[in-house]
Amino acid sequence: MGRTPGLPGRDVRDVLRIANCSGFYGDRLAAAREMVEGGPIDVLTGDYLAELTMYLLWKARQRDPEAGYAVSFLAQMREVLGTCLERGIKVVVNAGGLNPAGLAGKLGELAAAAGLSPRIAYIEGDDLLGLPGLPGHDFPASASGGDRPVTANAYLGGWGIAQALGAGADVVICGRVTDASLVVGPAAWAFGWAADDWDRLAGAVAAGHIIECGAQATGGNYAFFTELDRPVHPGFPIAELRADGSCVITKHEGTGGAVTVDTVTAQLLYETDSPAYLNPDVVARFDTVRLAPDGPDRVLVSGTRGEPAPQTLKVCLNYRGGHRNSAAFMLTGLDIEAKAAFAEAALLDATGGPARFAAYETRLERWNDTAARLTLTVKDPDPHKVGRAFFTTVVGTGLSGYPGLYLEHFSPKAEEYGVYRHTLVPADAVRAEAVFPDGERLAVPRPPVIPAQPSPAPQDGPPSAPLAGPTVLAPLGSLIGARSGDKGGDANVGLWARTDDAYAWLRDFLDVAMLRELLPEAAKLSVSRYELPNLRALNFVVHGLLGEGVASSTRPDPQAKSLGEFLRARSVEIPATLLSAVKAR
Repeated sequence: MGRTPGLPGRDVRDVLRIANCSGFYGDRLAAAREMVEGGPIDVLTGDYLAELTMYLLWKARQRDPEAGYAVSFLAQMREVLGTCLERGIKVVVNAGGLNPAGLAGKLGELAAAAGLSPRIAYIEGDDLLGLPGLPGHDFPASASGGDRPVTANAYLGGWGIAQALGAGADVVICGRVTDASLVVGPAAWAFGWAADDWDRLAGAVAAGHIIECGAQATGGNYAFFTELDRPVHPGFPIAELRADGSCVITKHEGTGGAVTVDTVTAQLLYETDSPAYLNPDVVARFDTVRLAPDGPDRVLVSGTRGEPAPQTLKVCLNYRGGHRNSAAFMLTGLDIEAKAAFAEAALLDATGGPARFAAYETRLERWNDTAARLTLTVKDPDPHKVGRAFFTTVVGTGLSGYPGLYLEHFSPKAEEYGVYRHTLVPADAVRAEAVFPDGERLAVPRPPVIPAQPSPAPQDGPPSAPLAGPTVLAPLGSLIGARSGDKGGDANVGLWARTDDAYAWLRDFLDVAMLRELLPEAAKLSVSRYELPNLRALNFVVHGLLGEGVASSTRPDPQAKSLGEFLRARSVEIPATLLSAVKAR
């Protein structure tokens, strides 16, 4: 394809400092000001959109048709927009959600009231609901019976952002772009990359994935947090991009948290699937990424290889799932199992059981021999059936149940929930444009694509080998770090070692069978296993653990955030020499 046309005004430099100020809708409001005032940066990015967020923004738009975007972004811009314009800092965010044009308009009003005149662009084309239909493609019905999605947004790439910056935009507001695109776009613009610069683009994807979740790259949600001198209020991350696609991950001097090979490894593993990490602009091979210390709070990320962009784009679909309610019964003292059986029988008798609801699920969580929690969750299209009627029926069993019965939480009001699915559409069927308030529209160039390549096959790993030398029964986390998260209805958990010897043991020890043994929830589910030796890491994807996604899941931890820590707490036989090496660190 050659050099991408239509990128005038690119700002060629040796290093582009891209800072993140938001990892989700609700993240630290002060982060934008902290990043702008804390030291030199060239681009301020913010990621506000998760799969669940799109459904929540749809609900907000039902109350107000002018809504549908992350209003917290406006609060952040009140504090920093003037400074960004004065210093030439570009702002690139996906806070537009379902209404990027609306957010661009509101930002324009905010700027005018402050006497500022930024050139604001927004990217459109990701919303597929308004289209009469895509050639040869129909959106699937949800498993819960909803036949029409309420949101359908394609994950766009970074070239629209690059196009807008090339046309002089000071602020670029996106809807559903991939999280990494917020870094890919500015880097492609600044360095004048071609659309087929696969390795450079893949390096930017790696950088974008590392900083997209804010402080998770600088010590937040970090397995070895007790080793950090200042774990509270970590600074947000900065990626110092270079023209060859490599980068250094860092943070502003004097801020909390830390940037180490381990904190960066943890974030690289977060919410990933196959090592072939698909993005609209390139397939980044995360099994080629190399990390190395580059000084205090600096990690060099290099070696990332890229492959041509896929022929298809992922589409996030959200459906109305119905209504649900839960009652949580606390079980204490003796005879926990008998009390749980008594409670389940009483609930079946009182409510009519599974036949009366669209879904009926009980979950027993054992904490120890004398404490547990039994949760009953019901779902149904009828809010009354799982609301006031369900509440009255369950409460009526309160004085005729097991000894010590009390409810932890319960409400007479049913909660509406959504169902998430994803699908694929042909990349050439989606037409994106960069739009400016004066009506100027710039078509977004599409990268060359190739037919879909087979993803790396999951690796079951070798059979668990006999351990050499004496072993000690100890928590897996004594030696191994972990980070887990959600991918639609699937959960991923990445585990990494900090030495070559520990990785050699982890690779031999933790196969799919052993993971299922350590994680009983996965016993009957499909599990994919991938090896990433450059990171000394294994990544497991537990398919279907989260059901129909975060909004619908009835697990206490619907986003699988605690899955990695649960695994780290399981006791296993670990070679004594490896544990001795840890203690000697």
